[in-house]
Amino acid sequence: MSAFDARDLLDCYARGVFPMADAREDSRVFLIDPERRGVIPLDRFHVSRRLARTVRGDPFEVRFDTAFHQVVLECAALGPGRTETWINRPIEDLYLQLHAAGRAHSVECWQDGELVGGLYGVSLRGAFFGESMFSRRRDASKVALVHLVARLIAGGFVLLDAQFMTEHLSQFGAEEIGRAAYHKRLARALEVEAHFYVGGVAGGSVGGAGLGSGVAGGGTAALGAGVTGLAAGRSSSLGSEASGALAAGGRTGAAAATAGAGAAALQLIAQAS
Repeated sequence: MSAFDARDLLDCYARGVFPMADAREDSRVFLIDPERRGVIPLDRFHVSRRLARTVRGDPFEVRFDTAFHQVVLECAALGPGRTETWINRPIEDLYLQLHAAGRAHSVECWQDGELVGGLYGVSLRGAFFGESMFSRRRDASKVALVHLVARLIAGGFVLLDAQFMTEHLSQFGAEEIGRAAYHKRLARALEVEAHFYVGGVAGGSVGGAGLGSGVAGGGTAALGAGVTGLAAGRSSSLGSEASGALAAGGRTGAAAATAGAGAAALQLIAQAS
């Protein structure tokens, strides 16, 4: 039997399941299809007045895909109040493969040459699957999320999957829907061609050999280790002028824009509402 690779994982996302682990040092990887799913409606994304002021002030240099691996490691890092992570090394390796294939992306907030916040996720046609975020400065991960949403709107995405509903995500208008409703939204999103880089990389199609019978009917399945359950409630964690401002960031290695990037992002979000 061939090893489970990034193509298989992309096929899993197309089927509505995503990977998690019990601990950083636990090599088992589980595929999750929860009964309730958190999603962030792109046409109803909410930005508070305070956060909008912060975003307009451009306190961070926002970049895309310049430090993907570093973002994943920061999201997996342990610290005060966080004694374990769901991102083990096999999952880390799978996301690095997806990133190399142009399917996984990071949004990064930099300040004085230091990465201080960000997030990463997977893009597949009209769907973006948010995986995790981190923050080392106040509002850094929130600013990254605002720029992500603006980029998804500009690129024609129709689904932002947040996996699990959390109190943190509720402030942005996230909602919880059932498994059947989620799979319907996902099916519609997979019919849409979207671009993470405006005028750049296409959303692409599904590849890989698929899951086989491991996840039939939902629930959890372990890769190469039989079927195992995870603790309930486990969560990860997230106009033309404006589009032009985002596109000015170009492709890999470029900032979203410099002066005015935050205002452009907020304008796109407002126009989509």
